[in-house]
Amino acid sequence: MKFKFKSNYVIIPFVTILVAIIGSIFSQSGMMWYNTELVKPELTPPGWVFPIAWNTIFVLTTISALIVWNSGPKQKRFLLLFKKKAEDTILSLIMGLFIANAVLNVCWSLLFFTLRFTYAAFLEMIVLEATVIALIVLIYKRSKAASALLLPYAVWVAFATYLTSQVILLN
Repeated sequence: MKFKFKSNYVIIPFVTILVAIIGSIFSQSGMMWYNTELVKPELTPPGWVFPIAWNTIFVLTTISALIVWNSGPKQKRFLLLFKKKAEDTILSLIMGLFIANAVLNVCWSLLFFTLRFTYAAFLEMIVLEATVIALIVLIYKRSKAASALLLPYAVWVAFATYLTSQVILLN
């Protein structure tokens, strides 16, 4: 089997790395506040768990997105926005959800750590969780493996939503 280079092998991981870096910058800007001023719930994991969890989630999400993208129609995919086939519409919706999810992921770090808008971050986290669940459901028919790769993300965001709600209640 001959390997064929596809631009999505660079673009999708690049977007993931960009999301991770921007989110990390926003998170780091509020670390002093988070570590010294907030009362955190008892279930808050130690600090070293967060980068491991998020890096794992980013890798799994990237693989999922690559599987979905490569399982789509073979014509030039940037034209999907103009196609009328149901298959193309679903792929466009899925990729749009991946993009919305990336934006929401960065926005949570901005809202929570940089701006310290904990209520807004909590509400935004609910929308983030909805996008992950929507991706899992929509991808399932296309690829059970790609769908399953997003399950740890859904669990982690649900846990993070709980932690955020507890930070609000404790502070």
